[in-house]
This record gives sequence, C-alpha cells and structure tokens, in this order.
Amino acid sequence: MKKLLNTLFVTSPDVYLTLNGENIVVMKEKERIGRIPLHNLEAVYTFGYSGASPSLMGACAERSISLVFLTRNGRFLARVIGKSRGNVTLRKNQYRISEDENKSAEIARNFIVGKIYNNKWMLERATRDYPLRIDVQKFKDTSCHLSELLIQVRHTAKLDLLRGYEGQAAISYNEVFDQIILQQKEDFYFHRRSRRPPLDRVNAMLSFVYTLLSNDVAASLESVGLDAYVGFLHRDRPGRASLALDVMEELRGVYADRFVISLVNKKVVNKDDFFTKESGAVLMTDEARKKFLKHWQDRKQEKIKHPYIGEKISWGLVPYAQSMLLARYLRGDLDEYPPFLWK
Repeated sequence: MKKLLNTLFVTSPDVYLTLNGENIVVMKEKERIGRIPLHNLEAVYTFGYSGASPSLMGACAERSISLVFLTRNGRFLARVIGKSRGNVTLRKNQYRISEDENKSAEIARNFIVGKIYNNKWMLERATRDYPLRIDVQKFKDTSCHLSELLIQVRHTAKLDLLRGYEGQAAISYNEVFDQIILQQKEDFYFHRRSRRPPLDRVNAMLSFVYTLLSNDVAASLESVGLDAYVGFLHRDRPGRASLALDVMEELRGVYADRFVISLVNKKVVNKDDFFTKESGAVLMTDEARKKFLKHWQDRKQEKIKHPYIGEKISWGLVPYAQSMLLARYLRGDLDEYPPFLWK
C-alpha cells in the first residue's frame, strides 16, 4: 500500500515557491521565509496567484508530487502532474468502456451504490447516537427510501436512470442533513446545496472540502495509471476531471460531509470565521482556512479498516485504494468494481 506522506498548504497569497536543491523554498518579497524537503511531500496546494517556478514544477512532476493551484477562496485553477503512469493498455481500455454507455453504466452503478449506502448509514448512525435531538421517524423514513433506491440502482443498466435515482437519493439526504448539525444552529444551517457561490457557512465549507477531495482523488487516479478526465458516470467535458468526480461520489458524505459536520459540532469553527460579500457569497477568512486545512490533514491521518481490502489504512489513502481497485477491475483482475461501503 502506498505510504501517506505530507501535504503542504501554502495559504499566504503573496508568496512565491521556488526550488533549491531538493527543497521547496518559500519566498516573500525576495526574502526566504520557509524551506521544506521534497522527499516528505506527496502534494502541494497553493492559494493565491503568486505562483511557482518552472524548475519547481518540473521537480514536482518528476517525483509525482501533485502541485495544485487554487484561488484564495479555494476555487480550483490548475494542477501540475508528471508523465502518465501505468501501461497504455489500461488507459485504452478505460477509453473504450467510457465510449460504451452500457458498460459505463455497469461501473457507474457501483459508484452510486457506494454513495447511497454510505449516506444511509450516516443517517442510521445519527438515529442511534442522537435519538433525542433529531426527528427519528423522518430519519427512518429517509433511510427506508434510500434502501429502496439501492435496490433499483442495482437492477438498472441505463445511465440516465442511474442519474435519476442518484438525484432522488441526494434530495432525500439533503432534507435531513441540517438535523445532523447539532451545535451552533443559529449560525450553521443547511437548507439546500449552493455552489457558485456558496450562500451560507456550511455550503462554504462543503465547497472547499469537495475541491480538496476531488484533487486528492484525481492525483490518486493518475498515480495508478488512469486518466482522471475520462469518466463513466460523469461524461466528458473539457477541463472537468470526470473520473475523479465519479470515484468521489461514494466518499462525499462519509468522508467530506462528516468532516464538515464535525468542525461545527465540535465548535472548531464559529460564525466569526466567515464573511459575506456584496454578491451574497459566504467565504472563509484566511485564518479559518488555515484552521480548516490543519484539521483536514489530521483527519486524513486517522485510521480505518477498509471494508474490501480488510487492512487498516488512513482516511487519506482511501482515494488511492479505490483508484487501485478500479484499475484492477479495468485490467480484468476483478469481476466487479468494489465501492467503498462504510458502516
């Protein structure tokens, strides 16, 4: 199993990253303010527009260190990657399957099964742990509805129908999501998903964590030899990492959503960590983003037992494990892609 190394988050917008030997050097107004060895890193995320030197980009590419550029508010700009990994046969098979909607549906079905199953068990766990603080009957009804949708998804071989069932499941899940937020209810609430821009504090955090997760998944897919931009559920669109979005579906609730909820319920974040722009967009402050990233990195180090592999791995390695299993399926080593089923 791949070793989970460190991720460097550069949150200061007015710094420039350059290379010195085997180290990343952080420069601010021609003054050196930081030095980080490359061999300790698996990814670098930089927030702002100052950029990085071509020599550093090349060094990261050679060492398979993902270098991701985002705006100060966490919107994805670009990612620098090295040579394609894996043999050409694997990618050609990926492209062939992606062109066939029936075969694509066979894989997409399991992405959606994983997503609905995991969201269902999030609600089941909330019902068990907080029976006096949530609408138990509403949660049970929603869980039953998700179970019914799971049966329909398993017996569906059409992409359009799969997307329809996924949409129904998302609506049901979102209707009770707000109740899982147990603390700071006046300041943190969820009525609906708003993306561009996020219109409340919870959506601001969800958008940010989805960006981080999608880039982790994309890097994992590339590391096992797959093309992160050619998907099965999400169809081709210029500039969109469709396969990363596919694999990410089963991890959204159980990994990203639960992380955001924990920050609120544990009062790691509060209303002062956010501000509202004239457009109505709600964004995190620079200090809040630093705090968010620290806790996200801590979460990635937490251990779980992978339900299919049967080994204890960190949460940060789950995207890599799923990418590896998908590559094995596409090579013909597995009869079916095993989704990540958390309980």
